[in-house]
Amino acid sequence: MNFEFFIARRIIASKDYKSSISAPIIKIAITAIALGIIMMLISIATGVGLQKKIREKVSAFNGDIIITNFDTNFSNDSQNPISKNQDFYPSFKNVDGIKHVQITASKGGVIRTETDFEGVVVKGVGNDFNWNYFSEFLITGKLPNFKDDLNAEILISEYLANRLKLKLGDRVTTFFLSDAASKRPRSRGFDIVGIYNSGFQQFDEQFIIADIRHIQRLNKWEEDQIGAFEVFVNDFDDIDAIGNAVYNETSSTLDTQTIRQKYASIFEWLDLFDFNIVMIIGIMILVAGINMITALLVLILERTQMIGILKALGSSDWSVRKVFLYNAMYLIGVGLFWGNVIGIGLLLIQKYGKIFKLNPDTYYVNEAPIYLHWDYILILNAGTFLLCLLMLLIPSFIISKISPVKAIRFE
Repeated sequence: MNFEFFIARRIIASKDYKSSISAPIIKIAITAIALGIIMMLISIATGVGLQKKIREKVSAFNGDIIITNFDTNFSNDSQNPISKNQDFYPSFKNVDGIKHVQITASKGGVIRTETDFEGVVVKGVGNDFNWNYFSEFLITGKLPNFKDDLNAEILISEYLANRLKLKLGDRVTTFFLSDAASKRPRSRGFDIVGIYNSGFQQFDEQFIIADIRHIQRLNKWEEDQIGAFEVFVNDFDDIDAIGNAVYNETSSTLDTQTIRQKYASIFEWLDLFDFNIVMIIGIMILVAGINMITALLVLILERTQMIGILKALGSSDWSVRKVFLYNAMYLIGVGLFWGNVIGIGLLLIQKYGKIFKLNPDTYYVNEAPIYLHWDYILILNAGTFLLCLLMLLIPSFIISKISPVKAIRFE
């Protein structure tokens, strides 16, 4: 057995270890490490979780990359048509990292009831629409079926349903302006088959999901004419590079825009979370390290006579330092263990219990979202362990300054 490790184990297992002078300081150091890892886990899980959830919600309504006519100016309620007969549709084979392409068309309108009216954007989608996000948003009813013959089914937000006092199964009349100013508005009757709530009020107060064929007929477009292509990528971190590649692969009559460009203010706000997370991690590791340094210095002071005896018996300075570093590793490990147990436990409670709510007007979500993954948990623990241990190398140099003769006589 390793000599230094053996001595360290004996110190930890000794009966007077927990009742020594250093015991309260050791407990404070362990608590500081545990609290530090709890705070770091919570900051990463909630920060990254909020970023991912908001990205997903923006993507649900826009795709990751939007391809439109150059003259459209990316407006939601007025689009110039483009042909869906493109080389990149239905699959974008010339650019890596793209998982799905779908067609859409949007048109502004007004829903009129007996007592109220509300401006909306009717988003027309086809049978290739990615319903995965809206399946999660659905709170009552079902998702519309646009794969068969044209029908009047729509998906409306809970926000609009409450404002207009509508419920599942109601038929709503929506009026659309004609291209010619002299013509009367055109109307369409829609049946509410589902109500969704994304928690993103900026979109919930606008969008109704309907069959794209309604938009084509209202705009008097041909069957192959659409408003936009929405492109989804495999890895959102690569969206800028993929967006440039998509732009280069489309014709000169088409323009592309990523959602990072379209909603720059939202994503600039989200990017601030990365800085905040790094700051929290740095502060927590520094606090934990300072507490461990204090605990190690007290341990060295408390074991001064033992240090002198080991040196008198021929142990080198590095050998004695390793005894205390092994001891410190044990303390760091205890702090990390309890920090992970408590931290991950709290995150799981929030993930599945949804206890802590957020204001959707400010954060675009109804509750604090949690992102849990073993990769950042392992990296965080390993990084904290190594950085704390490196910080302890400096105070351990004090051992080399201790004289064996004076140490043995130390009281």
